[in-house]
Formats: sequence, C-alpha cells, structure tokens
Amino acid sequence: MEFLLDDPEADKLFHQIVRSLPSMQNGITADSMEKRGVHYEKNWGISLVDLRSFAQRIPKNHVLALKLWNKKWRETKILATLLDEPEQISEEQMDYWIKTAETLELTEQIVFNLFAVSRFAFVKALEWCRGKKFNVKAAGLLMMGQLSIRSKNDIDEMFEAFFDVLPPLAKDPSLSLVFFRSYCQLARRSKNLYQKCLQFAGELIAFPEDSARVLGNELIDELGHDEFQNLIRK
Repeated sequence: MEFLLDDPEADKLFHQIVRSLPSMQNGITADSMEKRGVHYEKNWGISLVDLRSFAQRIPKNHVLALKLWNKKWRETKILATLLDEPEQISEEQMDYWIKTAETLELTEQIVFNLFAVSRFAFVKALEWCRGKKFNVKAAGLLMMGQLSIRSKNDIDEMFEAFFDVLPPLAKDPSLSLVFFRSYCQLARRSKNLYQKCLQFAGELIAFPEDSARVLGNELIDELGHDEFQNLIRK
C-alpha cells in the first residue's frame, strides 16, 4: 500500500524523529525481545513509556503517521499509532496496518492507541473476528474488548453481535490469552452482557476441542469470582 506523502512539515518532523530514535535505544531490551521470539525488521528496544513521552512533544499529523508506519521500524510504527488522527484514518489503512503488524505487541498498540476510537471500530472488529490470520483475528478480539470499555453510550445489542463470531476463535489455542482478556472486558460492560458471557462460557465446555473446553472452564471460574462481579458496570 503506497501513499503520496507530500507535506513539508510532516517530512521535517519525520526526519527529526528518525534521527532521534537511535539515541534512545536499549540493546538489552531489543535482545530480550528477539530471544522471546518477538521479531521486527528494526528494533531499537525503546520502552513504550519512553515512546509515549516522546510522542507527547510532537503534534498529531496524519501524513506524518503514514510516513512513520512506512519506515517499518518497531518504534516508528508505534509512534505512528500515537501520532495519527483517528478522524483521518480509512478502512483501507486499518486493514493494511493490521495485516502488516509483525507482532501482537504492535497489534495491541494499533488497537489501543488509535483504531478503537475510529468511526469504523465496530465494523472492523466484527470483520476481523472472521479473519484467517492470527494478527487479524487478535485485532478483532482486542477491538471488542476496547469497545466494551470505551463505548459508554452504545446499547448492549451492538455487542451481542460478537457472540456469533466468537465460537471459531474460542477453538484456536493461539488466541486463548487474547480471547480471555477481551472476553472478560465484554462481561464487565453490563449485567446483561455478563449473563450472556456466562452462558456462552458454559457452552464452550461442550465443544469437542480441548482448547475451547479449557477456555470455557477458565472463564466460568473467573466470571464467578465476587471480585469480578463487583467490577460489572452498573
């Protein structure tokens, strides 16, 4: 996906950022990530805290964000999620960024920092939950969880649509952790959704797949705790 990025101010900021990042590098962190199987084309090992602090000194700019993403460094891609303007992003951009995210860390940053507040959030969340690639499906679940937290005024019926796309995801062991976290966020949204989540978790126990049954039991155990029920939105 190519962009014509002709914006002198964005270009100036882009080159300033690219020159600044190497001085913030942390080789120990980068090596640790590599050993844990977290691979990037280029990784300076800069912490998320430091990247957020750095981004706060830079004005948001959609063209700048596109330039940073196209640089393909871990840090420039994360900064792109922090510096883009949600009202400017398109569905095409959302699909492209998710499909070209190398790691779950990057997928999380895209969703948390930017896509969950876009006007396409619900549509893309449901669409991605039906995806085939890990990053796409993970993005759909992460969006579901973030929308459960952030969309204060949306009715429960909008979230009930997710129960139609969750069964295949519950069978995928590679998604278990993302599923668990996002599902718990959905269950805390309202008493009505909590009951529906509890019912669906019970249905998972009857699935033939081991991963779905294990996930169902873990969810029932988590949702049954008094501490969890105290967190349900009133």
